[in-house]
Amino acid sequence: MTLSRRAWGGVVGVFLVGMAAVQLAPFYVALTVSTKPRTDLSSRWLPPMDGIYWDNFARAIERGQMLTAVKNSVIVTLLATILVVVLGALAAYPLARRRTRLNKLVFLAFLGSLMIPPLSVLVPIYTLMNRIDGVNTYWGIVAIMVSGQLPLAIFLYASFIQTIPISLEEAALVDGANRFQIFFRIVLPLLKPVTATVVILAGVFIWNDYQMSLYMLTTSDMRTIAPAIGAFFSQQSSNLGAAAAASLIGLAPILVAYLFLQRYFMKGMIAGAEKG
Repeated sequence: MTLSRRAWGGVVGVFLVGMAAVQLAPFYVALTVSTKPRTDLSSRWLPPMDGIYWDNFARAIERGQMLTAVKNSVIVTLLATILVVVLGALAAYPLARRRTRLNKLVFLAFLGSLMIPPLSVLVPIYTLMNRIDGVNTYWGIVAIMVSGQLPLAIFLYASFIQTIPISLEEAALVDGANRFQIFFRIVLPLLKPVTATVVILAGVFIWNDYQMSLYMLTTSDMRTIAPAIGAFFSQQSSNLGAAAAASLIGLAPILVAYLFLQRYFMKGMIAGAEKG
């Protein structure tokens, strides 16, 4: 029995290692290609033998305007993610604590909106934003990103809040606290795990968004990272090293943010399944 369990554990371990290798292979190839000159791409799996070729990164920064794109993505992602966290938590609190028929319908409406493909509403959104001068503006793309990520944030926050004992809030009410004080001083500090989950999910989606950003941010000085990489790759399709370098530049900030928040990620994802 012990040998059988060990054998099964070994099979699972080999499978997990293999899956990890498959997931990391594109990143490794991008890293090796971006650090070698165009004349040294006969084998994309081998690391550079003559030192790192930094010209690919310089070309991506100068011709691809990657630093400008990173700046735009940081601004849009930070503003949109903060609004998603604040509005999502505020909206989820009454939906989780006051289980009225109207609140149930509102909650179901938010869940139903998750089923709507973003591209199906692209034309009306673009028409609206064009009429109110929201195209090629930070506030326009931020508003679109917030509206797209709020339903998931509300669902996660509401599920998490239901696991918090209501006795904590009742005790605060007895002590004379109002609902806003209860939320900001008692409930909100307990939402750190799910907040990290919302930040990661919303932040990664907004950072990587290509569809909406491509149509809403059309000028080169307003492009975010995904459209900028797409435009640069179309220009440098014959120079895979520069294109790979641009991709790595766009990946670095969001990867660093994930490494700082990943320990809270699983806690927030499974919190909704834990009651009491």
